[in-house]
Amino acid sequence: MNLESKWLEDFSALAATRSFSQAAERRFVTQPAFSRRIRSLEAALGLTLVNRSHTPIELTEAGQLFLVTARTVVEQLGEVLRHLHHLEGGQGEVMQIAAAHSLALGFFPRWIAQLRSEGLNIATRLVATNVSDAIHALREGGCDVMLAFHDPDASLQMDPEIFPSLHLAHTEMLPVCAADAQGKPLFDLESEASVPLLAYSTGAFLGRSVNLLLRQRNLRFTTVYETAMADSLKSMALEGLGIAWVPRLSVRNELERGELLVCGDAHWHVPLEIRVYRCALVRKANVRLLWRKLEHKVPPR
Repeated sequence: MNLESKWLEDFSALAATRSFSQAAERRFVTQPAFSRRIRSLEAALGLTLVNRSHTPIELTEAGQLFLVTARTVVEQLGEVLRHLHHLEGGQGEVMQIAAAHSLALGFFPRWIAQLRSEGLNIATRLVATNVSDAIHALREGGCDVMLAFHDPDASLQMDPEIFPSLHLAHTEMLPVCAADAQGKPLFDLESEASVPLLAYSTGAFLGRSVNLLLRQRNLRFTTVYETAMADSLKSMALEGLGIAWVPRLSVRNELERGELLVCGDAHWHVPLEIRVYRCALVRKANVRLLWRKLEHKVPPR
């Protein structure tokens, strides 16, 4: 018998919602994919678990009995993993954190150092990745918490009951470019001429925010480079190849050294909010401890 643990979690979600569409939404998969996974579970067991002729759906007698086992296995697996994390951490559980690349480099070190200075001595393991992979890791249990820029697009938000979040800080994206020989910006956003743009790839959240600003300001530009990573845009800007909108926390040092200059006033800046997300189903002690501390902490402005 070959069972996947995610099938057991799927079945538990279906039993809780009595709806394929609602359970699929809770498990963050399409309804057809969710239905296939339930059928795969039934095929592996050789049992019919769900009576699909009723609305809302009903569990068969075999399904009702198997539900107890499914929930028990999921819970026991979670307990084993928490125990293994505890052993690996030595002094306590290791908190697995997924973060967008720019936050992993520009925000995480100072944030975790501040928490430790305030007495929250937690062992952490950081995985820097793109936002979509970080969201997937959080949904599938591949990380305990996620650091990301808040996306106001409701279609991309996660269910706040299952994936609650807390505000951590405000920052902004700044239009930056290299300096000329006189120490002034190489490019001028107020110029009538088209400016060379170092752009985010299609679909990137930071890129959507920048594109909205460009449309609002009717900026004339020519895209000379695209990537999903803010730090890659920063590197291209340092080479004098164009203007990039980069989170302030990613260019703090370059601005202080004068290697990059802000080439637009406040109405060219894009506000950002940094949030931390967790899964409400995770019961690791350090995650609960972190959350309680953050809930009572006045966020920086």
